[in-house]
Amino acid sequence: MATAATASAAAATRFTRLAGAGLRRSRLPTAVRFQRRVLTTTALLRTAELRPKEQGLPETLDYRVFLVDGGGRKVSPWHDVPLRAGDGVFHFIVEIPKESSAKMEVATDESFTPIKQDTKKGNLRYYPYNINWNYGLFPQTWEDPTFANTDVEGALGDNDPVDVVEIGERRANIGDVLKVKPLAALAMIDEGELDWKIVAISLDDPKASLVNDVDDVEKHFPV
Repeated sequence: MATAATASAAAATRFTRLAGAGLRRSRLPTAVRFQRRVLTTTALLRTAELRPKEQGLPETLDYRVFLVDGGGRKVSPWHDVPLRAGDGVFHFIVEIPKESSAKMEVATDESFTPIKQDTKKGNLRYYPYNINWNYGLFPQTWEDPTFANTDVEGALGDNDPVDVVEIGERRANIGDVLKVKPLAALAMIDEGELDWKIVAISLDDPKASLVNDVDDVEKHFPV
């Protein structure tokens, strides 16, 4: 069962420090690669041209959402999209759109790391309700399963990318690449594994300029 270990307001610079302490920042730029690189450097990738491409039927075991560039070539949403999108701004990959319940995730062990629906004992997984935010990951991040974070009960990383909860009003699509700014950080411990949740807001949200920390979230997005 997951429990909240720590919660704090976090602007972009604060998130950078959290990443350094909890995710072994020295290993963030490369993460772990499972496929041959299509691009020689992420600097060549034009994120504005990236788009999701579906393969198979939704809510089946074969369903995949790939990310393709302007030329239709597959790229990895985890490995090839740069983390930083500017000063205090980060790229965010949408796995689970707002107001949906299918538990989608990047397939970290498949070529080009497409997004697929998670399974348990061969069955597709769902939330018991539609979530109220866009959920996904920060590219080129990785929670190291060999690093014990002394700031969070010595928990080890969960061997996955860092999770993001985007609270804006727009419902995004699976595979969308959004520019977001972090607002807060929550460290979850699930069966001894550390699982960071970064609360963020898309820069194109109407309230983005009004929300800069967790106090602003409570003011402009009351429960």
